[in-house]
Amino acid sequence: MLSNQEETYDVDKVFDRGNTVYVKNVPGKGRGVFANIPFKAGDVIERAPSWEFDDATAKLLDRTGLFEYYFVRHDRKIKKGPLTSYVVFGFISIVNHSSNPNAETVWIDKNSGAWASLVAIKDIRVDEEITHRYVNISEYPRAINFVE
Repeated sequence: MLSNQEETYDVDKVFDRGNTVYVKNVPGKGRGVFANIPFKAGDVIERAPSWEFDDATAKLLDRTGLFEYYFVRHDRKIKKGPLTSYVVFGFISIVNHSSNPNAETVWIDKNSGAWASLVAIKDIRVDEEITHRYVNISEYPRAINFVE
């Protein structure tokens, strides 16, 4: 049965459960997230839980490959204490950076922890790459070149 299912999927694209977005390789960038349906400005593209960690843990993670995948909240003033960094469990974690993004990350704090929502800030066409602005881009090593 599994082999029949594999035949129905595009081998270059990996879809989310709802088939609203997919992941594929982007030359010069690595993996990217793309729209499989059109999104209007204001639409929630994805909502994902996160793991919040402190500055000491961030310093450890900065020395690993995970550095490129964790988030620093831009709304730090609403947080109390040193916990400001997050690993997000979802496609949001591999959305590429753009200085002219078509989506943004919106944070919501619930009893179950912080949730990150990827929200369209422009209309997004089918097969268009979904991008957002990295708020901690100045902290990346100089060896990383961001491709628009």
